[in-house]
Amino acid sequence: MASFVDRVVLHVSGGTGGHGCVSVKREKFKPLGGPDGGNGGNGGDVILRVSAQTTTLLDYHHAPHRHATNGGPGMGDWRGGKNGETLILPVPDGTVVKTKDGEVLADLVGEGTEYIAAAGGQGGLGNASLSSQKRRAPGFALLGIEGESSDIVLELKSIADIALVGFPSAGKSSLIAAMSAARPKIADYPFTTLIPNLGVVQAGDVRFTIADVPGLIEGASEGKGLGHNFLRHVERCAALVHVLDCGTLESDRDPLSDLAIIEAELEKYAVDMSYAGVDGEVVPLNERPKLVVLNKVDLPDGKDMAEFVRPDLEARGYRVFEVSATSHEGLRQLGFAMAEIVKAARDTVQAAPPKVAPPVLRPRAVNESGFKIRREEKNLEPLFRVLGEKPVRWVKQTDFTNEEAIGYLADRLAKLGVETELFKVGAKPGDTVVIGEDDGVVFDWEPTMMAGAELLATPRGTDIRVADIGDRPTRSQKREEQIERREAKAAARAELEAERKAGIWTESVSGRRAQTVRESTLDSGDDD
Repeated sequence: MASFVDRVVLHVSGGTGGHGCVSVKREKFKPLGGPDGGNGGNGGDVILRVSAQTTTLLDYHHAPHRHATNGGPGMGDWRGGKNGETLILPVPDGTVVKTKDGEVLADLVGEGTEYIAAAGGQGGLGNASLSSQKRRAPGFALLGIEGESSDIVLELKSIADIALVGFPSAGKSSLIAAMSAARPKIADYPFTTLIPNLGVVQAGDVRFTIADVPGLIEGASEGKGLGHNFLRHVERCAALVHVLDCGTLESDRDPLSDLAIIEAELEKYAVDMSYAGVDGEVVPLNERPKLVVLNKVDLPDGKDMAEFVRPDLEARGYRVFEVSATSHEGLRQLGFAMAEIVKAARDTVQAAPPKVAPPVLRPRAVNESGFKIRREEKNLEPLFRVLGEKPVRWVKQTDFTNEEAIGYLADRLAKLGVETELFKVGAKPGDTVVIGEDDGVVFDWEPTMMAGAELLATPRGTDIRVADIGDRPTRSQKREEQIERREAKAAARAELEAERKAGIWTESVSGRRAQTVRESTLDSGDDD
């Protein structure tokens, strides 16, 4: 069973907003006291917050679906619904939030840092909030909107100043245990360390953190072994310490070849440049300050090997330290050398002024409508798609079982200028109009629906404009009726032509009427 997880895919969704309430105040001697429906509550947010008590993403590995609570519905007597509770998800310090495509959304560093992973939906307005001078007692309310839903990737990048890298069983775990209070697992077989370990070291007045990264082998940058999976934990470190095994018993290994292999793997590893700070600079791993530690000099062969390779390493420009994690030889000098690098890196960060991008203010254009209409074609028929934050939100808030709510939506769209723009792009009565993307609401556009609350002299919950639309035939019905009329005219003409050919001539309507009058006159004369 996994005990350490540093990358998970999290499915988060905010709470749905509560629906508004439709209610009318009723009191003694005052049966219609006006609308008193309250607003629905907003849905809860899903927030990621850095917590010092959290060190792994294991909880989200086992339960990756997280949903905030929904808002409560509005009630009568102007009572609003309860807002949904915010869901706080604790994450370790150094967590990077990304999309599935790799785009960085947030870099959470520092206790208490927060990121809203999914915002809750907006609650719907009750009929009390929708009333106006022309619409005194609305018989409808707005619906609550669903909260945001997204799939995000959480990656943990450990916060450490120094990273210990090297081959498996080089003594990294023993070294971090000897220099700090960390107690990682130590054994005499390769790949003992399965997770990064952190230790705090005090050298003089400098306190810093060192990380023990699982052992690297040749091909780690291509995914071999365990090192590639945990190299992300090295990306935040200011310096690297190569731990070389001088007491290895393998005949095909030596400190110089081990160093060359590790340097080659670090050279191949692509540092994630997308989470860079405000200065936009991330130093590749192989270009950061390095120290070389020749470990296990307490062994006779280890001491001889260290003395043999040390001149060659110093000739290459490395600072070399001969240490023993068992006898603690050379650890004090190594600790002060690490502290020197860490202090220099911190001073550089403090001295350099932060590069903050100047804010760019983009005021809304005078002629910007807040929506756009895209002409498409479906089944050889024109289709007009209305896109925009306001129209899409208004459609989601509309109760399409209520005629008055549909009329209110028509008023809002007309006031926004959607109907005028449809005329400009060439829409004709009966054309299909879709508001939203693939899951948008489809309408048969009828421009004769004029907006205006003065037409609302109807019972609550109804709208005479929508009632007319309910009886208006659709395009297919109009086409069928036209075909039927054409066929009826053709049949009538064919019948008349057949009668003409048969010698049957039909009198005019006026002639038949005159004949009828004469016959009725003669009949009355006979009776006298």
